[in-house]
Amino acid sequence: MAVTRTFSIIKPDATRRNLTGAVTKMLEEAGLRVVASRRIRMTREQAEGFYAVHKERPFFGELVEFMTSGPVVVQVLEGVDAVKRNRDVMGATNPADAAEGTIRKTFAESIEANTVHGSDSEENARIEIDFFFDEDEIVG
Repeated sequence: MAVTRTFSIIKPDATRRNLTGAVTKMLEEAGLRVVASRRIRMTREQAEGFYAVHKERPFFGELVEFMTSGPVVVQVLEGVDAVKRNRDVMGATNPADAAEGTIRKTFAESIEANTVHGSDSEENARIEIDFFFDEDEIVG
């Protein structure tokens, strides 16, 4: 398997509870390396642009409100089969369905406040990484 990159967001529910280090530790222990990271307060424009794929969904407004409610940590992760590895360590979107030992089972407050976002494909990872990072900011 090749070393690839994926994108991750540590969401406002986790940064509010000071879980950035604990979440990052779980990612690193799963074999992922943080090659770019930045703590930001996502603007409404950024959140609406990033989640534009969900614009017609009924939860879009609430999602944008939640993602702009506090700081987030945007990260580029690198590792063998990074997208799959990250999704495995994150766990199911609904923490009630997530496997024991996953980030969402361990830390999520609800299906909405589920601690992390991760790219669902290598193609989307490239798009999401490019949304927040310039190539010279990724220092793997």
